[in-house]
Amino acid sequence: METKTETNTKVKNVNRKMEGRSLWMDGWIRLKRNKLAMFGMWLVIIICLSAIFAPYITRYDPNEQFIWTEGASVKLAPPSSKYWFGTDVYGRDIYTRVIYGARISLQIGFAATTMSVIIGVVLGSLAGYYGGFVDDAISWLTNVIFAFPFLLFVLALVAYLPPSLPLLYMSIGIISWASFARVARGQVIQVKEMEYVEAATAIGGNDSRIIFKHILPNILAPIIVQATLEIGSIIMLESSLSFLGFGIQPPKPAWGYMISEGKQYFLSGQWWWSVFPGLAIMALVLGFNLFGDGLRDALDPRLKQ
Repeated sequence: METKTETNTKVKNVNRKMEGRSLWMDGWIRLKRNKLAMFGMWLVIIICLSAIFAPYITRYDPNEQFIWTEGASVKLAPPSSKYWFGTDVYGRDIYTRVIYGARISLQIGFAATTMSVIIGVVLGSLAGYYGGFVDDAISWLTNVIFAFPFLLFVLALVAYLPPSLPLLYMSIGIISWASFARVARGQVIQVKEMEYVEAATAIGGNDSRIIFKHILPNILAPIIVQATLEIGSIIMLESSLSFLGFGIQPPKPAWGYMISEGKQYFLSGQWWWSVFPGLAIMALVLGFNLFGDGLRDALDPRLKQ
């Protein structure tokens, strides 16, 4: 028979395992139960893998032009067994351009979001931790960013500078940090009142150590959720800029520019040039939004059983 000491030891071990599982493991368990969130996650994974392995998925170059095949013109050819999504007016395979276009959208989405997270979390953490004049100044700047249309801000930056991929995601990242600053500020204000932060302050920890070691690791969940949702918004923004002619320039296969090029042929029956890039944008943004909503519900501590 087990002694009382052995029983207490087992109980302590079980409690330690449950504490170690904490928010992240419980969140993953709840996330797996959310069918829409898992559908969004797999949708994003499939598109990301398609972009990474694009040269192995399609046998054509995205800028390769086909003029004649088997005695027939390939320009604006409808979807077929050879050209799954049809071709454009230049004889380029739209399926290949859609696959390679995912690389551009994902690169801009992740790069711009990373820059926004860094700027927003740093400024929001400073505002929430120090308060006073620092909080007032950063909050005022955040309100200024929110007061003006987001698209106009980005257009003002990219319209008068040479178009390029780094310029585009840097412009978007510099402007889109405000939402992360607000989230970080609110979380830091709550966390800095916790006992472990007060204890770290009492033993003489400096401000940077307290912020980066004790506060930031405990506010990662809402930041990750916000970043997941923001990627979808940035991909939509990049597509809008490309559609207007201020984003990625041809001949690179940007989804928004493909829709812009194909819209004039839509009413004449060549619908595939615009429809398939539009469906790709819808699928990717929907995937990120479904996954982000599910992640937000899964990591919400108020939903822990």
